[in-house]
Amino acid sequence: FYIKLVKDFYSNLKMVSDQNQEFAITSVVKGQRMYLDARILASILHIPHTGIYVFEHKKWPEVEGFHPNQILSILYPNDPNVHPNMSLTTNRLSVDHRLLHHLIVHQILPTGGGYAKLSRMQVFIMWCILSKIEFWFPLLILKTMVRAFSQKKSVLPYGSLLTLVFLHYHIPLDGEI
Repeated sequence: FYIKLVKDFYSNLKMVSDQNQEFAITSVVKGQRMYLDARILASILHIPHTGIYVFEHKKWPEVEGFHPNQILSILYPNDPNVHPNMSLTTNRLSVDHRLLHHLIVHQILPTGGGYAKLSRMQVFIMWCILSKIEFWFPLLILKTMVRAFSQKKSVLPYGSLLTLVFLHYHIPLDGEI
């Protein structure tokens, strides 16, 4: 991906949707304005524009069929005392679940810093994947972009995906590193 263009994208990022519209963002890179909502992003990435959507980082998501104790019992099968307020650490996960967590923190919900703890949102995404429940990835990407932009210390996620967005909007990539 193109580091300078990704930085420019995030430094010019703005939310443009109001309460009655679908969530959308805009940015300007090399003088070219880009508009992204979940439908456009899904089209660019050739991924579905369907599924359940939750974006909750402070508390457990409230979704029909999702019970924190159930997924925690799967993730921590040797712990007889699983409960929603327990410490969520990766060192007690099986190899398969650690790999899934690795995929989530590097590709689906990119985060910076340490990876020793799981967030409730990461556990929810693990539940979706393990339960074969489709989640609305394009909207999750957009919300994650805005969250990264609004935090003081954060990674700038989805650099590789943004390359596809730049190509879609005919942003010249010549001479970029």
